[in-house]
Amino acid sequence: MPHESQHIIQQTVSIADYRTLRSGAGLVELPGRGWLEVAGRDRADFLQGLLSNDVAALSPGSGCYATMLTPQGRMIADMHVFAGRERVLLDVDGGVTDRLRERFDDLVFTEDVRVEDLTAGSATCGVHGPGAREVIAALTGAPAGRMGVCDHRAIELGAGSGVAARTDDLGVEGYRVMVERPAAKELRRALVAAGAVAVERAACETVRVESGRPAFPIDMDGETIPLEAGIADRAISFDKGCYVGQEVVVRILHRGQGRVARRLVGLTLEQPAAADSPLPVRGAAILGGDGEVGRVTSAAFSPSLGAVIALGYVRRELADAAGAPVAVALEAERVPAVVTALPFVPADGAV
Repeated sequence: MPHESQHIIQQTVSIADYRTLRSGAGLVELPGRGWLEVAGRDRADFLQGLLSNDVAALSPGSGCYATMLTPQGRMIADMHVFAGRERVLLDVDGGVTDRLRERFDDLVFTEDVRVEDLTAGSATCGVHGPGAREVIAALTGAPAGRMGVCDHRAIELGAGSGVAARTDDLGVEGYRVMVERPAAKELRRALVAAGAVAVERAACETVRVESGRPAFPIDMDGETIPLEAGIADRAISFDKGCYVGQEVVVRILHRGQGRVARRLVGLTLEQPAAADSPLPVRGAAILGGDGEVGRVTSAAFSPSLGAVIALGYVRRELADAAGAPVAVALEAERVPAVVTALPFVPADGAV
C-alpha cells in the first residue's frame, strides 16, 4: 500500500448529519462514481468470466456486489452489478472507469458485447439510513421493503431516466440513485420532498467506518486480495465457473485454509476524543512490540462510541486477536489502541 503524508487531518463531523444517517434519511451527492453499460447478447457470459460473483445467475431487476481481479488475485475494482432486460450496469469508483472500459474492450473478440461509459452524462447520489426505504418508495412509486441488496428499479423523471438500487454501502440500509444529468436537480428536489435531508460526506464516512465497510480505493486498492479485506462473503461466488484471479483465491482457501498474511481489522484509539479530534491518516503506522505491524486505511471519530476508530491491515496473528494492544502513529506520538471486532457499531446503531 502506498504510504501517504503523515500530516494530521482535522475532519469535524456534523453531529446533526450523523444523527440523520442513524435515525432518518441522509442524502449525499456522489460525483466520484462511474457507470459502465454492458450490452449485447453475450453480456452476461462475458462478465461471468471476468467478475468474481455469479453474474449469469442474475435476473432483470437483481444484482450483486463483485470484484474484478488481476490474474494474481489483486483488485482492479469493486462494483455493484445491476442486471436489466437489455443491459448490465456497473457502478464503480470513477477513478477506474477508463481502465475497466479499456480492459473490457481489449477482451471482446467475437462476442456480441458493447461497452459504453455513461459517467459524463449521469449524476449520482446516495440515500442512507432507516428512513431511506420510504424515500426510495416515494421516488419509484413502489414499496421498497422487498428490495434486497443490489435489487434495483428504473425511475423516470421529466428530464431523464435512471435507476434506484439498494447497496447498503455504508453498512446501513442505503440506496444508490443514478439519473441522466439533465434530471439531476429534479431528482434532488424529489428526494428532499420525500423526506431526505442533505448531509456532508464526512458523516457518511463516519458511519461507513463504524460499520467496518472497506471502500475502494481507500481501504482496498491494487495490492489488495479480497480475502484480506473481508469481503469474500459478499463479493465472491464459490460455486460459479472460472474467472480471472480465481486460481489465487482458491489456492488460499484450499491450500492455505483461508489464511492470508494480513487482514483488515478495527482499531479503537485509547485516548480522550471529540468530534474535532485529530485523526490518523491513511498510511499511518500501526505499531506492536516488535515495530510496525500494519497500516491505517481509514479513521473517524465515532459519536456513538465517543472514540477515534480506524480501519487498517495488520499481520494475521494480530487480526485473530480481538482486544490485542497496539499503538497508532498520530503526529509525533504513539497512541495506544486495541484491535476491535467489526463492526464497531451494528446496523441498528445500538452499542
